[in-house]
Amino acid sequence: MNVYDKLKFDAQGLIPAIVQEQSTGRVLMMAWMNRASLEKTIETRKTHSWSRSRQKFWMKGESSGHTQTVKDIAFDCDGDTLLVQVEQIGAACHEGYKSCFFRSVEDDGAEFKVTEPQLETPEQIYGKK
Repeated sequence: MNVYDKLKFDAQGLIPAIVQEQSTGRVLMMAWMNRASLEKTIETRKTHSWSRSRQKFWMKGESSGHTQTVKDIAFDCDGDTLLVQVEQIGAACHEGYKSCFFRSVEDDGAEFKVTEPQLETPEQIYGKK
């Protein structure tokens, strides 16, 4: 039995992938993968995902240069979530933060705070749009 037989993709053929920095344990982002993007991730050892908003396959860092080298891929006991451990180069977040999880809820949800410095602005990463 191969790994794909153990995974449960949803009705759209997608599975959530939690991306974690292997060296620190920090959760960097969550992405969606389909079988093709998972196959490409395994083949190249670079993180590939499916963009639901753009409806396209993409490699992390293809426009920013902020790539992820895959160190390990695991899946949970239900086979419905992936854990992709990576070595992150640059910011993981398209807003220029190390992690996409750079805001924490405060005051019973009435407020939030930014919990880490911005490494680069989106304009620095992608240029002016």
